[in-house]
Amino acid sequence: MTATVNPEGPNAGPPAAALAKAETLIEALPWLSRFHGQTVVIKYGGHAMTDDDLRAAFAQDVVFLRHAGIRPVVVHGGGPQISAHLDRLGVPSTFRAGLRVTSPEAMDVVRMVLTGQVNRDLVGLINRNGPFAIGMSGEDANLFTASRRGAVVDGEPVDLGLVGEIDTVDPGAVLALLRDGRVPVVSSVARGEDGAVYNVNADTAAAALAVALDAAKLVVLTDVQGLYADWQGVGQHSAADVISLLSAADLEDLLPGLSAGMIPKMEACLRAVRGGVPQAHVLDGRLPHSVLLEIFTDSGIGTMVVPDGTSTGGASTGGTSTDGTSADGGQA
Repeated sequence: MTATVNPEGPNAGPPAAALAKAETLIEALPWLSRFHGQTVVIKYGGHAMTDDDLRAAFAQDVVFLRHAGIRPVVVHGGGPQISAHLDRLGVPSTFRAGLRVTSPEAMDVVRMVLTGQVNRDLVGLINRNGPFAIGMSGEDANLFTASRRGAVVDGEPVDLGLVGEIDTVDPGAVLALLRDGRVPVVSSVARGEDGAVYNVNADTAAAALAVALDAAKLVVLTDVQGLYADWQGVGQHSAADVISLLSAADLEDLLPGLSAGMIPKMEACLRAVRGGVPQAHVLDGRLPHSVLLEIFTDSGIGTMVVPDGTSTGGASTGGTSTDGTSADGGQA
């Protein structure tokens, strides 16, 4: 090992780069203490699923959380992968109210891609950094039980096919994995009491699981910086335009004016905090290591939603967006 000589002499202080690293570690200390032993549910989606560098950075973030004493749980969809496979098979993709219309033929593809491809790829990526991730479907051990979901578009009911709304969550299998020090990676497919298998929006699934696990935080990755107060279009905003903090009531007021792609994400945040999760965040997954930046820095990033009447003194906050991002979950 070759020693590095400080050009300013032997009595000079440590290099600025080393000091900056130390300051970063010290800044993370209160957040390490606050979230140690706590469960954080992360909805993985958007561009972070398709860019190789972002995929690798996300996997590193998850393993960092595990080594830091936090219990991460990953819920994923796979909208781009599903659409690509349907295109190869000549099956059209149709979206209504931000949700994929899922025929029985499309459901076979959704199930195969989410559980057999996306889940396995993500588990393998995380396990390159340590033997922690174990993949499972929402069907396994009846984790998610769902029933057929409808939607209303322009005041008219719309049949979404085999799109499910989660009725119950049985977190026993996930809790067993967490107790064993593992990282559960869950695909957003659910069984129904009627024997059908349903395509469930991954944002909705993540929120329901966060509530059932009594998680300390829900994190939703997307392709925007957060929720903007007045969306003007792609490329028309900066981080300064992002709403950094919203109460549940404020978000509920904003929901009717949001674009179809953003509605499922913000509804998931609202359901999580109304269900007892202290914080729900929407983050820009295009930013490398965005999960770590939100959890372990004082400034945070993205938009944070909190229950009504919550004091946020000392909590990290970040940005928010009403743009037209596509739904990117198993229900995307």
